[in-house]
Amino acid sequence: MVDDVELPPWARSPEDFLQKSKDALESSYVSEHLHEWIDLIFGYKQKGREAVRAHNVFHPLTYEGGVDLNSIEDPDEKVAMLIQILEFGQTPKQLFVTPHPQRITPKFKSLSQTSCYNASVADSPGEESFEDLTEESKTLAWSNIAKLQLQEQCKIHKEAVTGIAVSCNGSSVFTTSQDSTLKMFSKESKMLQRSISFSNMALSSCLLLPGDATVISSSWDNNVYFYSIAFGRRQDTLMGHDDAVSKICWHDNRLYSASWDSTVKVWSGVPAEMTGTKRHQFDMLAELEHDVSVDTISLNAASTLLVSGTKEGAVNIWDLTTATALHQIQCHSGPVCDAAFSPDSRHVLSTGEDGHVNVIDVQTGMLISSMTSDEPQRCFIWDGNTVLSGSQSGELLVWDLLGGKISERIQGHKGAVTCIWMNEQCSSIITGGEDRQIMFWKLQY
Repeated sequence: MVDDVELPPWARSPEDFLQKSKDALESSYVSEHLHEWIDLIFGYKQKGREAVRAHNVFHPLTYEGGVDLNSIEDPDEKVAMLIQILEFGQTPKQLFVTPHPQRITPKFKSLSQTSCYNASVADSPGEESFEDLTEESKTLAWSNIAKLQLQEQCKIHKEAVTGIAVSCNGSSVFTTSQDSTLKMFSKESKMLQRSISFSNMALSSCLLLPGDATVISSSWDNNVYFYSIAFGRRQDTLMGHDDAVSKICWHDNRLYSASWDSTVKVWSGVPAEMTGTKRHQFDMLAELEHDVSVDTISLNAASTLLVSGTKEGAVNIWDLTTATALHQIQCHSGPVCDAAFSPDSRHVLSTGEDGHVNVIDVQTGMLISSMTSDEPQRCFIWDGNTVLSGSQSGELLVWDLLGGKISERIQGHKGAVTCIWMNEQCSSIITGGEDRQIMFWKLQY
């Protein structure tokens, strides 16, 4: 018989006790720490030194393989041992020997919760509350990402658009294309302002240096070109690879270049003087070697990690502080189209020509989620929970990672969406496509 149960003071009734217990077990706190429980019960803290450190040790007979009953010949001793095992219970089978990945959970609180919290904690607006408001605006934007509205579209290239870069004030848009040109387009006047050609080979990507004075383009002719916007001329050429340069990134005076020559190179770059007369000086700081062509790269927010995707479907995560590979994950059956870190650097998302959309845990290198579409997702942006991808057919797809499904399809280009750009406030998006067009999108909510 079980006698009367005394409820804790916070429970008004048995039903209230059950509901609050259920809410607690389904709370974001439990979701965020669930992997720690898995480590203790099924994982690397179940046995050995880590178990001792975690005070997670039990009687030896409770562990799988703790005793070989078949080796005990005395029947009385065998019965006694069986009774002890039944008394002590049994620890589960150890399933993992490395730390389990943390569960993907929504990063931000709801806006109403955050607003109430800010009002009670921050009496006067300061730097912290401003950051909170910025995060709130981003969260609001991503929660309404399916409400994208096409504002305008322009056909300014003769071949597929491969890269998009936008000035800080949003007035000038720079694009690269397989037609070998770098174009400068005025968003205000809707006019093409400049068209620059460095060689007769395709350009693969572009970016603007801080200060918006120089735009860099990578080319299939193995070079990286620096173009001075103020002086309207090529400022420098970096001849750093033995095959086409597929993608470039820049952070804190460092250039990262990926190439079909199976390398990613890190360069120390000294920006040219404002006069435009001094040339860039580059020293190679590191060379990250791969087995095959590298098709895409991306940096995490702090630029301490780099992810690369190869033509044979491998996603590689690199520690840039030591220039060493942390993980190599063979998670696509064909070329990797795009790969990028989540804002908190905990996860990497990758898309491939096999139609898979994969999520990888950065700490462990484990593939923790894989979704499939009926066509390749050529490019994407994401906030860690929601993905906006550009598909082979020209549609923009909104993916709900937590629900594991496509939540919205938005008609876009006539042909593959090849590149995508989003502003810092997450309110304005530009896409480029195989139809040679750039499309300007706005969130309407």
